[in-house]
Amino acid sequence: MADKQEKGDTKAEMTAVGPPLVVEDPSALPPESQELEYVPDGGREAWTVVLGSSLALFASAGMINSYGTFQNYYETTLLPSSSSSVISLIGSLQVFFLYFLGTLAGRVFDAYGTRVLIPLGSFLCVISLMLLSLCQKDHAYQVFLAHGVLFGIGIALLFNPSIAVLGHWFRKRRALAIGLTTGGSASGGVVFPIILQRLIPTVGFGWAVRIIAFILLCCLIVACLTIRTRLSLSGHISLRSAIDLEGFKDPRYTLATIGAFLLFYGFFIPYFYIEIYANFRGISPHVANYLLAILNAMTVPSRILPGYIADKVGPINVFIPAAAICSVLILGLWLPAHGVASITTFAVLYGLFSGAFVSLLPSYIATISPREKYGARLGAVYTIVAVATLVVGTGKPCRSPLVGTPTGGALLKRTDEQHFNRLIVFCGAMTVAGTAVLSMATIVGTETFRQRCADSMHVGAFGTVVARTLRMREVQGSIP
Repeated sequence: MADKQEKGDTKAEMTAVGPPLVVEDPSALPPESQELEYVPDGGREAWTVVLGSSLALFASAGMINSYGTFQNYYETTLLPSSSSSVISLIGSLQVFFLYFLGTLAGRVFDAYGTRVLIPLGSFLCVISLMLLSLCQKDHAYQVFLAHGVLFGIGIALLFNPSIAVLGHWFRKRRALAIGLTTGGSASGGVVFPIILQRLIPTVGFGWAVRIIAFILLCCLIVACLTIRTRLSLSGHISLRSAIDLEGFKDPRYTLATIGAFLLFYGFFIPYFYIEIYANFRGISPHVANYLLAILNAMTVPSRILPGYIADKVGPINVFIPAAAICSVLILGLWLPAHGVASITTFAVLYGLFSGAFVSLLPSYIATISPREKYGARLGAVYTIVAVATLVVGTGKPCRSPLVGTPTGGALLKRTDEQHFNRLIVFCGAMTVAGTAVLSMATIVGTETFRQRCADSMHVGAFGTVVARTLRMREVQGSIP
């Protein structure tokens, strides 16, 4: 089997729906059949791409999962004059650019692959952290530009291509491959908070950030050398094709996008506020400072194991139960949690189930999208998700009228019982609503629902024809 998967072998197995088709030479097939049917689904080259993608997400999205530690340091030391909602906006800028630029990055990937996006994104991530290490106290604009804007653009160029490229190498094991890759970002969320907590008291914030930048540099060099496409690329992109909106004609795609918007509206709130909540409850710093690392550590298995199960039963059938359990955890465990045991239990369980959000969303979009448009379709979903993390709302102009995590900062104007309860209830309500919409996507995707819709359309069309016939006969005098 291993010999079959090596490049240039004389035989290759076609992983299409139905019985396996074995051909003597894949190049003898028409180009469309090669690109749409032949997928290695393993082998040294395919798993090397998974390694590179995992390191890319470890170094980029892993830093987003670590922002709770940065926020805590910004509020207490670097930016004490700035409000919680303003500091939350820095982290939300990262998430916003990550998803908002997803459409553009997806289209560029579909046209040119990873040869430009991965090196450019790597450069921006490293240089932004070097600039962050030089930011001065209470100069919020410097942190905004370095850690929010520049770093956010860098990770946007890395994230979407690192996931989309897996579609070139995997089909039957695609959810597992995506789970392993997104597990890299969860691992980064474990490692980087601990590094910061250990290094800031000894070498200072500046050198702690520089050391992290050097770690990112090593990881991203490997990513640049190992991430590569396999299929032919269009080699051109136009303004008309920069955004792919055709997917919204599919109700499953539309409902999945709306559900993702609602889920990610509150998804990052526990990541950004779990340490602050623990400090408010009087939890020992020796425990509170590691809650974010614990939460992220538990997302590692929750991004890999659901992917393995999703390859058997379908991504959406795993996604919905995970989202429902997160709703129960937020409203049933986090809301009444006061002591170290209950708060730690919430961090463990929320991390264990919420990690599936990140890995199963692109897996589900892949199952309902053409391969050649997957990058753009996934990017379009991420663009909508970006609105959930950063968009102007309708609140008071000076009260951070933003959705997503800035909304969380606006709800938490003061660190007291009432405002934390509002924050947690808001987070839970968004998760419940997102779960309900995803369930609708499952219903409209069933064969029974489609058959009923088709029957209704046929009955409606038949009734229209009968009515028109009767009217014509009445006009002609056939009916007295």
